[in-house]
Amino acid sequence: MRYQVQHQTTYVCLEPVSVGHNQAWLQPRSLPNQIVHEFDLDIDPIPSMRTERRDAFGNSMATFSFNEGYDKLIVKAVSDVEVQAIDTSNLNSPTAKQIGADLLAHVNEFDLHALQFVYSSPLVPTFPEALAYAQKSFTAKRSVRQAATELMQRIFEEFTFDPHATTVSTPVQQVLANRRGVCQDFAHVMLSMLRSVGVAARYVSGYLRTHPPAGSPRLIGADASHAWVSVYCGNELGWFDLDPTNNVHPSDEHITVAWGRDYSDIPPLRGVFLGGGSPHLHVSVDVEPIE
Repeated sequence: MRYQVQHQTTYVCLEPVSVGHNQAWLQPRSLPNQIVHEFDLDIDPIPSMRTERRDAFGNSMATFSFNEGYDKLIVKAVSDVEVQAIDTSNLNSPTAKQIGADLLAHVNEFDLHALQFVYSSPLVPTFPEALAYAQKSFTAKRSVRQAATELMQRIFEEFTFDPHATTVSTPVQQVLANRRGVCQDFAHVMLSMLRSVGVAARYVSGYLRTHPPAGSPRLIGADASHAWVSVYCGNELGWFDLDPTNNVHPSDEHITVAWGRDYSDIPPLRGVFLGGGSPHLHVSVDVEPIE
């Protein structure tokens, strides 16, 4: 499938911003099953300084600053990206114990890279309740793919999608206790569970193609950014994606933008500024299939 993705963020302030510095993770990654044909990042007003580079995880990151200020900021990313379907039917892989031993030995660069995703991160601590929940799926002889797939299904069935239950700062412990939240929360809580049993797992940000109800038109700008999880299945099999919000293995309807330890590593846009009283934020995302 080929898509055009438009992601626009608008900041409007009652008072002018005098100085601002921002970072953006908005450009989709180039992957074996994902081709980025075009990408354009338009920033209005034109920044005083703008650079692009790769971050520590290999994601494309834009940095821009304003020395003359603004009272309205519009950041619009437009991507032309093609995603090929992935065969996710094979759930065989080594067990968590086998992969864990390889990670600790890290005799190759792939295991060494994955090792950083085993430990707690700023928004994803490991804790006893997360371990207890995950252990029901991670039995001794079950492969990591099989166990993680069952864990994903349990989260989907036992947690309720509720956009009013959490904020961006809601702790993972509260999400697990209340079993309510949004895609970011479900990704974080699943990461905590996986890392609690010693599995390397990373946070993935991107977009999801949505389907309007039968007979209804597709609403422009009604989509949103999405988040899911990827688990490390050893040097030979690599990483395996799971979407606990929808209980699916991402294929050609998930568009990968970036990955990191958790949301704090790769927010779509973040920054600091001076001035700008009572700022208002509006985000619009549109994922349109290109026939």
